[in-house]
Amino acid sequence: MSTYPNINETKELIKQLVSIPSPSGNTGKVIQFVEDYLKELKVETKRNRKGGLIATLPGANNNEHRMLTAHVDTLGAMVKEVKSNGRLRLDLIGGFKYNAIEGEYCEIHTTSGKVYTGTILMHQTSVHVYKDAGEAKRNQENMEVRIDAKVENAEEIRELGIEVGDFVSFDPRVQQTDNGFIKSRHLDDKASVGILLQLIKRLKEENTTLPYTTHFLISNNEEIGYGGNSNITPETVEYLAVDMGAMGDGQSTDEYTVSICVKDASGPYHYGLRKHLTELAEINKIDYKLDIYPYYGSDASAAIRAGHDIIHGLIGPGIDSSHAYERTHESSLDFTEQLLYHYVLSDMVSY
Repeated sequence: MSTYPNINETKELIKQLVSIPSPSGNTGKVIQFVEDYLKELKVETKRNRKGGLIATLPGANNNEHRMLTAHVDTLGAMVKEVKSNGRLRLDLIGGFKYNAIEGEYCEIHTTSGKVYTGTILMHQTSVHVYKDAGEAKRNQENMEVRIDAKVENAEEIRELGIEVGDFVSFDPRVQQTDNGFIKSRHLDDKASVGILLQLIKRLKEENTTLPYTTHFLISNNEEIGYGGNSNITPETVEYLAVDMGAMGDGQSTDEYTVSICVKDASGPYHYGLRKHLTELAEINKIDYKLDIYPYYGSDASAAIRAGHDIIHGLIGPGIDSSHAYERTHESSLDFTEQLLYHYVLSDMVSY
């Protein structure tokens, strides 16, 4: 397999992205990072009122547009209750289960800007004290944050400036292995954001004129369902979400190819665009898998639900253990980037 020129640079970019806390609702720092990156490339950008970022590359045809999107918002939590025992109760942001964050390091982001570290634990963690430590339900009632501060009651927590509504982010624990794996929280969807940024950089370095004006939406509310459902120009014909491919029993998606989604919980994606993507993959010897994601929705499906008259599609790198401690391989990143590169240079599908 021949990789595109900047695979190591892409992995380093993904490492930087996942290391910036950005749970849905608190994405300002990561959006600023992406905006600064694109400014260095002299790419035109603007922010929407929801806080997302739109980059535009002019094309030969300005009457018909394309839009590609990936999201920088991640799973996270918010302080639900300042507890009398000196710990915090959480309310989750995004669709995941409490067992996925048990034992995880976290940060509490106060309104004043001060950040405290902590650990997410079961209240009944100690097997020397709690007979039901293994059987107790992993839920909001039983799980709490142990703050790395000398606090023993709610008053002492509030004296630190911690209050209900403060955002809580999870330690990504990002690692790269010598044999090409990258594992981290929040590869959904910062792996795809890194790919799109590298794609834009490649197009700028090659001084490529795209066949159609193409917008790149870096959305910031996808995990809560409405990141990419607005700011779509009337000229936009094709809308392609770049998001993680879901792996598990009965799935064909893997960590080594690009996943092309044919259907998710919202229904089928556009058949003509799907065929166009598979033809591009086969012509350019790009390894891919077709798949159905049963419990999944994307920015593209959100745009369809919002009533936009567009052709919609979804592709992305295969991510193992989604919404937990995730992993993918550089070959999946590579094949996704290759397919996107050939896609933005291709003609539109008929409709």
